[in-house]
Amino acid sequence: KAWTKFQPTYNFNPAAHTITKMAGDEAKIVDKTDNMRGIPEAQFVEDVDAFMAKESGGAKDVIKRLDEWLSKYRFMESHLHATRTKLKHQVPDIKNCLDIIAEMKVRQDSTEDLETRYMLSDQVYVKATIPPSNKVCLWLGANVMLEYDLESAEALLNKNLGNAHTKLTQVLSDLDYLRTQCTTTEVTIARVYNWDVRKRRAEAVNAGGVKA
Repeated sequence: KAWTKFQPTYNFNPAAHTITKMAGDEAKIVDKTDNMRGIPEAQFVEDVDAFMAKESGGAKDVIKRLDEWLSKYRFMESHLHATRTKLKHQVPDIKNCLDIIAEMKVRQDSTEDLETRYMLSDQVYVKATIPPSNKVCLWLGANVMLEYDLESAEALLNKNLGNAHTKLTQVLSDLDYLRTQCTTTEVTIARVYNWDVRKRRAEAVNAGGVKA
């Protein structure tokens, strides 16, 4: 249940990555303690014997379930990496817009036109002459552009910049947290695998299959 908290927070798409209920008690493998964004915490297994005694199925089934959780962690990690990349591009774009507005505010009472260049397409720039103005148009996304006065545009961009910084901080924190969960799960998988190898060898010795 804890895992479904991803859906409203990160627009998690069940069709793209199906989450199936694992056999046995999920809390044994993934602790119900979540971080503030609802990411389940992987349980660190100190006593493998006690852990396996409580799990349903053999080592193969347990490793399969752990692999499923690891895949879910990796999926969220890749999603957050994409979000981080988007935000890292968004922040300098907003700052550039604020610089332009600052320049326009300085020149709005001037009688001289501003000579500049703008990007027509990738690596293609065209000269432009901009008369003094106290209005500016901002792209709001989804092919929507609105005209603002300079003060309103500056306030909106500063708000967006603050939101972008906040989201970037959250994403970096979540990535840190997810890396820890991935490492913990990988360690548990390795410990369960080694436990199974030792168990099989011990059973073979007891059965007289190999010499001690």
